[in-house]
Amino acid sequence: MDWTLLIVQLLNGLQLGVLLFLLAAGLTLIFGIMDFINLAHGSLYMVGAYFCATFTDVTDSFLLGVLIALPLTFLVGMAVEIVVARPLYARDHLDHVLATFGVILFFDALVHLVWGPEGKAIALPPFLDGQVELASGLVLPTYRVLIIAVGLLIALGLYGVVSWTRIGMLIRAGASNRRMVAALGVNIDLLFTFVFAGGAVLAGLAGLLIAPITEANIGMGNDILIVAFVVIIIGGIGSIRGAFVAAILIGLIDTMGRSFLDDFMKLFLSDQNAETAAPAISAMLIYILMAAILYFRPQGLFPPRVR
Repeated sequence: MDWTLLIVQLLNGLQLGVLLFLLAAGLTLIFGIMDFINLAHGSLYMVGAYFCATFTDVTDSFLLGVLIALPLTFLVGMAVEIVVARPLYARDHLDHVLATFGVILFFDALVHLVWGPEGKAIALPPFLDGQVELASGLVLPTYRVLIIAVGLLIALGLYGVVSWTRIGMLIRAGASNRRMVAALGVNIDLLFTFVFAGGAVLAGLAGLLIAPITEANIGMGNDILIVAFVVIIIGGIGSIRGAFVAAILIGLIDTMGRSFLDDFMKLFLSDQNAETAAPAISAMLIYILMAAILYFRPQGLFPPRVR
């Protein structure tokens, strides 16, 4: 076995996992606290990428593009919460799905109108557009190392905020009993707006981090949103720790399956059959895992504790 290739693919799986966590963390907080199904979360992922691409071109600096894109994505998240989500909190989940699906169509059309049908590439600065030798013969693109580092730091910071700060206490209390929190004098509307917009920033950050690799394009958040929902189901709705563990697990399973499943299946099948079956099975692995988790532990791996 080529151990260097194995380690590289493990790191690629970790990179995918932290990006999934950034997208799923905001989604699980919104679903867990507000009981609101936000299909438009992937649109905020796309908006963050387009904002970053635009302001990177304007300022000729990727870092400035990121610094401008994140607060703008926060404002877009606030607007979506106030205009779309807030009037629907008391409605059932079908209304949430229908309304936020309409938001997806709105953002896709708006991006097409403002930026055109073509995707937008993001140029990386020279110090990120290179390679890092992690060990002898083990080389990884500098930017991918940055994605992993940023994702892990944000995961640690978010866990600390939710677990050890006053705003985290209010978030946990709101998830347990929003009416009691409001009765104690907490501005529950402001709390919900903050959580929703914070989730939008995390989604936008994930989008702008992946855009230099894949480019920003219309509908880029729609497919990955399905995987993000798988993450929060496996991890436990409303659980940051569960979202992180599930995202890393799914990132590794998806990457390793696509890289090595065909070689493994060649031990039992002909080369042609293995190469035909492996891509389909690797695409199914995360959904098979979700089905198993739902059967044996319907509340997810790490459901939030009721405090």
